[in-house]
Amino acid sequence: MRHALAILAVVVGLGTFLGLGLTDAQADQADPRLKDLFEQLRTAPTPEAAAPVEAEIWTIWAKSGDSDLDQVLEVGSRAMAIGDVGTALKIFDVVVRKAPGFAEGWNKRATVHYMMGNYEASLADIDRTLELEPHHFGALAGLGLVNIELDRDEAALDAFERVLKVTPQSQSAKYNIEVVKQRIKDKSI
Repeated sequence: MRHALAILAVVVGLGTFLGLGLTDAQADQADPRLKDLFEQLRTAPTPEAAAPVEAEIWTIWAKSGDSDLDQVLEVGSRAMAIGDVGTALKIFDVVVRKAPGFAEGWNKRATVHYMMGNYEASLADIDRTLELEPHHFGALAGLGLVNIELDRDEAALDAFERVLKVTPQSQSAKYNIEVVKQRIKDKSI
């Protein structure tokens, strides 16, 4: 509870953000460095070689082009990390309202909806994330996880295979593909 209050205090402290009348944030997914990074990711020979490229992409995705918005996103991410999903959801609601063209805002809110078991809402936010950034391997992995929860194994398998098209060294996608294939096999028996 104390953590939630501290996070809420930071958000209130950023209250000026809520009244700034921000326009659509500079789209993180439009960063010119991403094209080369996605190529590096696609051709990385090992998971160890892919990891720093993925990290750099995540860093770019987390920057909206507006420092106030970036601070709010960080506060929401901290709330999510400590499991305060109610606060995180409120924060990410503000982010997507203020910057509807910022893919990572939608992705973060999709993650919170997933954590809360709001799978249809998570899917809607994942769809918006992928409209803005079709290479968003985090959103694609989330799509797979949500579809597992909804017992849509074929859709989950497709999503994890799409992750591998972007980042072929993804160990979690490979693992999840095997899990889903086993689920499909078990259901066919």
